[in-house]
Amino acid sequence: MQWLLLYADIRGFVSLNNQLFHYTKEFDREYEYRGADLGAECRGGETVFKLWAPFADRVELRLFPDGESPQSRSLPMGAASKGVWELTVPQDLHGTYYDFIMETGGETVRTADPYAKGCCCNGDRSMVVDLRRTDPEGFLQERSPKQGRENIIYELHIKDFSYDPDSGVPEPYRGKYKAFTATSPGKEYPTCVEYLRKLGVTHVHLLPFFDFGWLDEEGDGSQFNWGYDPVNYNVPEGSFATDVHDGTVRIRECKEMIQALHKAGIRVIMDVVYNHTHQADSWLERTAPGYFNRRDRDGKLSDGSACGNDMAAGRAMVDHYIVHSVLYWAREYHIDGFRFDLMGLLTTELMNRIQGELDQAFGAGEKLLYGEPWRAKESPMEAGTHAAVKDNVALLDERIAVFSDDTRDAIKGDVFFAADPGFVNGGSRLEGRILHAVTGWKTHADGFHPKSCSQIINYVSAHDNFTLWDKLLLTMRKGALKPEEYLVPHRDVLAANKLAAFICFTCQGNLFFQAGEEFGRTKFGDENSYRSAPEVNMLRWKQTLVFQELVEYYRGLIRLRKKLPGLCDKSPEAGRRISGQTVHRDGVVSFLVDNGGDWEQLHILYNASDEDYNVELQGAEWEILADGEQADIRRSVCGGVTAAAHSGLLLGKRSRTPLPAAVSLSAQAAQKWNEI
Repeated sequence: MQWLLLYADIRGFVSLNNQLFHYTKEFDREYEYRGADLGAECRGGETVFKLWAPFADRVELRLFPDGESPQSRSLPMGAASKGVWELTVPQDLHGTYYDFIMETGGETVRTADPYAKGCCCNGDRSMVVDLRRTDPEGFLQERSPKQGRENIIYELHIKDFSYDPDSGVPEPYRGKYKAFTATSPGKEYPTCVEYLRKLGVTHVHLLPFFDFGWLDEEGDGSQFNWGYDPVNYNVPEGSFATDVHDGTVRIRECKEMIQALHKAGIRVIMDVVYNHTHQADSWLERTAPGYFNRRDRDGKLSDGSACGNDMAAGRAMVDHYIVHSVLYWAREYHIDGFRFDLMGLLTTELMNRIQGELDQAFGAGEKLLYGEPWRAKESPMEAGTHAAVKDNVALLDERIAVFSDDTRDAIKGDVFFAADPGFVNGGSRLEGRILHAVTGWKTHADGFHPKSCSQIINYVSAHDNFTLWDKLLLTMRKGALKPEEYLVPHRDVLAANKLAAFICFTCQGNLFFQAGEEFGRTKFGDENSYRSAPEVNMLRWKQTLVFQELVEYYRGLIRLRKKLPGLCDKSPEAGRRISGQTVHRDGVVSFLVDNGGDWEQLHILYNASDEDYNVELQGAEWEILADGEQADIRRSVCGGVTAAAHSGLLLGKRSRTPLPAAVSLSAQAAQKWNEI
């Protein structure tokens, strides 16, 4: 086997029967298989199996009647071209479970199918699935909701959503896909999908729901994990299903969840983790040892994910695998967008290809893509590729967005230091960064060069790190907090939360917030709850009543944002709509927006200081659209208006009148802005 070579100083090798595999582009040219038909497929009374295993000397298919039986029948597979092994069985094997026995250089290994569309409990065996038999009624005909003017994304974990008994969801459905299908589960107040519909978000971003490791799918409900441990990339996670043993149930119920969200007018974004696998000894690595895992010059597994291994993006079959997986979820499950975990371990070339193939399949811009433009550690990339990190954002398609940690940290403080405050909670010398954030960083601060604000995801909290409410409490209170203190809407913290949301919702770019942020979601100071108890992570639905004022404020901001084309604009020229950026004093900044629509101009002011700030107005056609108390209001003002301490103020001008005297950009103010 010519690709098993001995090298004294190589990059990217693995032991195979005491020999070393060395990846080269020549290997890809010889063994790249471009077909999208790997795995098992039912075709008119027969079942076709295909597996890419280029190093194998022999491959045997084993068929099982269920996911646990030791009884099997074995069938030899035949070697085809490009490293593919295949077998056609003249039977409809829907519901049959299977795995492979492979011999490579005298070594024997068992593996499940990395291309499988179904699996058994805990994913150790694959399952043959006729996918049409898993469709809920009307699923083939259902369509995604029409895209609106703005993307307002709500980040949600499936178990968090309904685990709380106060969700009103029937107990068998709590923490499951089926919870999304429960109609009007709330009694005194809306919960779950009914709540989301009334809140007004346009997209729900679901934390990973492909089959992931660590959890025992047969275990009790006390288990919890965020899900960033991929095992079977193309199969829904079983712990969210009502039956973990019948592999078709998780598929059907996952589709029902998506169908229910679409029916409520909400698009669905899938959180995907193609940067690493749960274990380095994955199904992919077993079928092609040394190929799918990235290694350093010494042959050690690279660990840019801080999870023990990295996927070797930039290699032909790795990239094909990721692209085909994304397209599969979009086609089969009607997914509307994808969020890429640690996107900095993937390449700009791969991300642009994914965007292009989705555009070709569904229409330009129909599917939303965004990700984390960073990695946990350095990782060696393939020659000729570019890491999809923040510094390379200009190499990405302008519709591929990245999370703006700059906006996040400017507003609330550094996420890695609990006591470090931001603009809204006592930080200093942040006025300039806040004004940079409002244009989606088109001012190119810190050498960051997005093509347009379409490449920016504005947010102040996500599943990682402290919730916004916890971060504000920890910076605005001294000493240890009792658990009950996290559940109370303290007036000063509530004001800071409102101002944080106000700033985020008045920046150009895409909008994103963590589920429950709008009702003071707390994890009681747990900054890394990835496998904390579900009682720590769950949404507490009665808090929507305790924090009703904050919920209504977010609802108002969402409604208002959709009416402001000057802020919704995602074009490369959008930043030109912003003018008059002024630092009035410490903690007080303002700017103007060329809006169009109902209000030709907006005047937006952030007052994070301890004192009120007075704005002198000229003309009688100004309306207050939002302030520190309410959002999406219409209150006419003339002559002047006061922005209360620790609040925001959004004014709209209906007709052409002179600019507010307080915000006309003087030469001195312009100079100060240029120096920021």
